[in-house]
Amino acid sequence: MAEIITANTPWRRSSHSQTGNCVEARADARILVRDSRRPHGPRVGVATEAWRMFTEGLRGA
Repeated sequence: MAEIITANTPWRRSSHSQTGNCVEARADARILVRDSRRPHGPRVGVATEAWRMFTEGLRGA
């Protein structure tokens, strides 16, 4: 069953994105990620802690 997303938090795009071809994320009960070229397409939900570890790993790379 598809989940209906009703949060009003804004989608955020990386400030490093110059082309617009990137992913966007927003915080809800978990972190939601979508393709910026397909804003009404599928979304991936990621646990907040997993997202934090992922982004910290990127900063350390």
